[in-house]
Amino acid sequence: MTTTTTTPLITFLLRTADDNLVLAQRLGALLARMPELEEDIAVANVCLDHLGQARSLYAHAAMLEGLGRSEDDLAMLRDERQFLNATLVEQPDVDFAHTIVRQFFVDAYQVPFYDVLCGASDPVLAGIAEKAMKEARYHLRRSATWVVRLGDGTEESHDRTQAAVDLLWRYTGDLLALDEIEETLVADGVLPSLDGVRGVFDATVASVFAEATLTLPTDPYQRLGGRAGVHTEQFGHLLPEMQRLYRSHPGARW
Repeated sequence: MTTTTTTPLITFLLRTADDNLVLAQRLGALLARMPELEEDIAVANVCLDHLGQARSLYAHAAMLEGLGRSEDDLAMLRDERQFLNATLVEQPDVDFAHTIVRQFFVDAYQVPFYDVLCGASDPVLAGIAEKAMKEARYHLRRSATWVVRLGDGTEESHDRTQAAVDLLWRYTGDLLALDEIEETLVADGVLPSLDGVRGVFDATVASVFAEATLTLPTDPYQRLGGRAGVHTEQFGHLLPEMQRLYRSHPGARW
């Protein structure tokens, strides 16, 4: 399918929707695999929150596009290079520590990110952000609690969590990097400035990691490219699994 994201706002909506959809796919695969029943329920709720955010954003993008595509088409009929999600959300679940650290980094970003979007001049986007903000705050409380519990727990839980941080930190830059899409939307008055998101993210991570006795990697390398459709190997396995049912039965609904 040919990409037709011809406006910065549609591209921005797809980026944000893709983040949530791909993360929901990862979380959905974990159902019945959590270390305790309460966590199975929690991860199901978090998964549904991200899926709901994705659906709202896709629906708004489809409406603005005006080409008759549905939220299902945008989610299930685009190819790998047409997805614009950050590479962090496509990273696999090596163990529970990796699942929690990935979620924590996303949550620490989404809370200030959605806070900014609440001030968008597009009333639909602002409304989506207002609802998502409440969900993101709950997600952050949960993931931060688990980061502290694991990092400041046993020697094994600390080592596994530090290993997850060491691996996943290099993918956080994709979430936080700003390019001409955001700059155009800010210049046009569609979005308030997103410059402060990084500062809030860094402060949240530093505070939680201090309590969790975890340290950030000193290697400055960041693996970017997801926002331009350049993904990691893991995404090539995730996408066909996610889209298989819809592509096998065109027109089916979620």
